[in-house]
Amino acid sequence: MQLIETEIPAVKILVARKHGDHRGFFSETYTRKALKDAGIDIEFVQDNQSLSVEKGVVRGLHYQIAPTAQDKLVRVVRGAILDVAVDIRRGSPTFGRHVSAVISAENWRQILVPVGFAHGFATLEANTEVIYKVSNYYSPQDERGIRWDDPALGIDWMTEPDAAILSKRDAEHPLFRDAKDLF
Repeated sequence: MQLIETEIPAVKILVARKHGDHRGFFSETYTRKALKDAGIDIEFVQDNQSLSVEKGVVRGLHYQIAPTAQDKLVRVVRGAILDVAVDIRRGSPTFGRHVSAVISAENWRQILVPVGFAHGFATLEANTEVIYKVSNYYSPQDERGIRWDDPALGIDWMTEPDAAILSKRDAEHPLFRDAKDLF
């Protein structure tokens, strides 16, 4: 497993090795020991999968507060996304800043989004499937969100705002300055 640092050290890009031949390929996409050896000691408890049928679907920005805050390890098995992690840790030198990365079935990258970050993604291709591990169970009462298109965050989603496809809930999240229960 290759580990790539980002502009915000807590967020990491991981690239699993692919072994291919005339039949296709094999890859260990998650190995707890490899992550632990790289200094990442997270116990994941649940896998989630989403399918976005259209290009331009935006999901996020989501986070859960304590006691069910979640680390996420995100990968794409079909299509491509622009993945975004916003630092919502008060007192952090990167508070309010974000990291974005293209994660795709083709580049085989994964992104580790730790507790203390709001997370979202925009699909760059139709029929994109995302699989992600989380370190805590979903808790509706602890779920929070931030507006994906908040100008104060300055996120280039690689999707035209008028063409973005959102859930009603995601479209109604508060601006960053008004978000409740930041870390």
